[in-house]
Amino acid sequence: MIKVVRYSGSMKRIWNEFNKHSKNSIFMFDRNYMDYHQDRFMDHSLMFYDDDKLVALLPMNESNSILYSHGGLTYGGFITDLGMKQHLMNECFDALLRYSMYYGFIKIIYKTIPYIYFKQSSEEDRYALFAHGAKLNVIDASTYINLNSPIKMSKGRKAQISRAKRESVEIRELTDDYSFNTFIDLENSVLEEKHHTHAVHTGAELKLLHDRFPNNIHLLGGFLNNKLIAGTVVFEYDKAVHIQYMAADETARKIGGLDLVVNSVIEQYKGNKNWMDFGISTEHGRIYLNDGLISQKEGFGGRTGVYSIWELDTNRDSMNEF
Repeated sequence: MIKVVRYSGSMKRIWNEFNKHSKNSIFMFDRNYMDYHQDRFMDHSLMFYDDDKLVALLPMNESNSILYSHGGLTYGGFITDLGMKQHLMNECFDALLRYSMYYGFIKIIYKTIPYIYFKQSSEEDRYALFAHGAKLNVIDASTYINLNSPIKMSKGRKAQISRAKRESVEIRELTDDYSFNTFIDLENSVLEEKHHTHAVHTGAELKLLHDRFPNNIHLLGGFLNNKLIAGTVVFEYDKAVHIQYMAADETARKIGGLDLVVNSVIEQYKGNKNWMDFGISTEHGRIYLNDGLISQKEGFGGRTGVYSIWELDTNRDSMNEF
């Protein structure tokens, strides 16, 4: 019988050690990352034990009688080690449903981790979701570049990269407070203009996270005459890198400043990582595909990969038999 234990701060070391050595770990599941915004989410993360052996973690938060794959994280789902097999994952879902019903949760919203972040195959949860009657709720379209066998860039992207080089755009990695704040100001001006929204992180939060994870979070800027005109935040994982933000001012858009920044990321990690993930191009509740945005990403040699979100009713009658 699988036992489910709600995470508390006293379990931080155990949680982080298990995540560090799991087959689908990402640094965002480290509690030093997860807990930076604990004031925004009511954490309800879970730990799963087979007898006395920890076999899985599940980052979650709760709201209005619903358990969510943690709302402060891009990805979600079970974190497991090499011992996780399909029958055990099925039992973990049984236990998750029992736990949810006992504590009065009416449903579970479950985000999966894209396969490009796995160290070993880790899709036991996909089958278990299906077997337990879960409904596929959302498909977001991201864009991946295979860094070991990249598709050729479009002529337009190449031309912009060449122009930025001719204009003497300089690429720098930035680590100071002022640069993080300046970049987020630029990002927010772009987001406000095009999407009437703002970045999830503040400059101070990104700086805090960079200081906690200096080997995983990088800010790269494109400079013209010592002025930041374009930039991106890169989250670095074991097998992949993820472009978390991209921003460019009017000058950068004209002379290819952001194109050069993105190309520098590709060149830096080519042969070192397997994948580069541009992030999603779907908007307005995931019902609208931003054709211009995804076309820009495809121009760098990327092609579609998806993020999926499932909904699981905690009513036992909705469960399929194994």
